[in-house]
Amino acid sequence: MIRFEVDTEDLLHSRFALSPLFELNCLLRALDGLPGRLPTAWSARLRPVFGELRAGTPLEAVLALHSPWQGATFASPPPRLGLAQTIEDDLDQVRATPLDLARREIARSLAHRPAPSARTAAALARDDVVTVIADTLGTAWRELLAPRWPQLRALCERDVLHRAGRLGQGGWEAALDDLHTGVRWRDRGIELHVHDEDTIALGGRGLLLIPSAFLGPRVAAHTEAPWPHALLYPARGTAVLWQTPARTAPGALADLLGRTRARVLLALDEPAGTTQLARSLDIAVGAAGDHLAVLRRAGLLDRARSGRTVLYRRTPLGDALARTHTDDRRDGG
Repeated sequence: MIRFEVDTEDLLHSRFALSPLFELNCLLRALDGLPGRLPTAWSARLRPVFGELRAGTPLEAVLALHSPWQGATFASPPPRLGLAQTIEDDLDQVRATPLDLARREIARSLAHRPAPSARTAAALARDDVVTVIADTLGTAWRELLAPRWPQLRALCERDVLHRAGRLGQGGWEAALDDLHTGVRWRDRGIELHVHDEDTIALGGRGLLLIPSAFLGPRVAAHTEAPWPHALLYPARGTAVLWQTPARTAPGALADLLGRTRARVLLALDEPAGTTQLARSLDIAVGAAGDHLAVLRRAGLLDRARSGRTVLYRRTPLGDALARTHTDDRRDGG
């Protein structure tokens, strides 16, 4: 078990963040057969590209930094910019890693894997290894994940909105209560039930909380200096990644509302803004706004402002229609 000791300063400085590069590394791990969670449709589409990258780039050097339960932190550093973090920010952090720190983490990673090939060992021994790793990750991002990142980002942002609402209502204990079965707030500390054993004083620096779409059912943590401390957990709502558009809104509900409008209604299990909803459903922002307006005029949605964002949520009537869709699927309709 890992326990983060928390004081008042830590509560003030803890915040949510997004990590595009961590998501990419989770995807690479899943494609390489390590623990992770990847929809079947994604796997079928991406495996041929993954194979080409292994053959034509130093991707094996990146994969050698992964073991079943950990990886080299410099290849997936905790984000510095919170929710504003981009893949470019991530890769800049990788390139800024001191060579001696990278070499220590590479050695530790290789100790947990079979001996690498001569080609991979040579790549990891280069003096510009951090540049090699960053450039390879950049190529993998463009080929594997960039087109779908807006959808994943929206999913993670919706999770953060949910947590922020619980934080405002009941403090950090409420925000962490349903984060994961292996995470709990106890005696002014955050406990993670993982295979490591450690007690860590945050020392007033706070904790980064990072939702992930591909982490799978587990939680993970960054605990070692010089990196910021971070807790990574599965984002809510990832089931949508396992659904195909044809199954998202079949049957009578789609006949009544239209397929896309039905998808919008069903997607609002949790409140969401127009842009987040558009990204998660892979539709234009303008189209999402039009559908939301129609559903609101019909009494199926209402809206409320949260900071700068207008959030839409289902009304009791909208919930009733959504439940009808769920019951219809259970009955085989």
